[in-house]
Amino acid sequence: MCGRYAASFSPDDIVDEFEVDDDRLAEHARSVLVNPQDPPAGKPDWNMAPTKQAPVVLSRVPKDDPDAGPVRQLRLLTWGLVPSWAKDTKVGLRMINARAETLLDKGAFAKAAVSRRCLVPADGWYEWQVSPTATDAKGKPRKQPFFIRRGDGEHCAFAGVYEFWRDKTKDADDPDAWLTTYSIVTTAAEPGLDRIHDRQPLVLDRDVWQPWLDPTNTDPDEVRALIASPSAGRFEAWPVSSAVGSGRNNGEQLVLPIGESELRGVVDPTTGEIIGE
Repeated sequence: MCGRYAASFSPDDIVDEFEVDDDRLAEHARSVLVNPQDPPAGKPDWNMAPTKQAPVVLSRVPKDDPDAGPVRQLRLLTWGLVPSWAKDTKVGLRMINARAETLLDKGAFAKAAVSRRCLVPADGWYEWQVSPTATDAKGKPRKQPFFIRRGDGEHCAFAGVYEFWRDKTKDADDPDAWLTTYSIVTTAAEPGLDRIHDRQPLVLDRDVWQPWLDPTNTDPDEVRALIASPSAGRFEAWPVSSAVGSGRNNGEQLVLPIGESELRGVVDPTTGEIIGE
């Protein structure tokens, strides 16, 4: 799964790199959070977690000009997909990820997969490795967080799907009448990364961004082809501080590698060697 990621770049960086036509981050977007988001939504965030709002790239055909082509937008969406038929927003906590293998078959994701696909910009993601040898104070297997990113220095573009949810308790002209949410598509972890966790986000290369975002591309077989067999060997990973486990912590220090002396029962994803037995 993918339960935390880093998105430290500015909106201008996303607009340039993802060739966004319409930056709509300043528009009001309903949040499910009780307290104000910290850092504020749209600002650099080194510890992006479910229920937060995050910058997401998507393409929509303008309502006032249906004959026009899709326009690539940058918008704030809430992480944790809420299907249009859901009774309330709580279901989103169970739908932060969508498995690529069943994306077009699951009721919560199938419709979005054929017409509401998006890209989630990220520096990289965090994943926790369960130690085969070391235990914590409670006698349970110790978990070591890793940060994983593209080895070529490019930002990650996670494949995602998004959905609109209508709050029927609010008037149509209420700015909070609609909630827009997303899930990150995951796939089987590639060799090496599978020593950290058996799943990873589906990271799309630039040559498939356009067909993935295109809302007029509604052929399920074409969508399956876009998510099938992603190339391996694109990523690098290193262990980081356990501080990332708390949503109260933020900042660049979360992605910095920790020293070997701090590791206990950690499996090197490259060699398979156990460090700090």
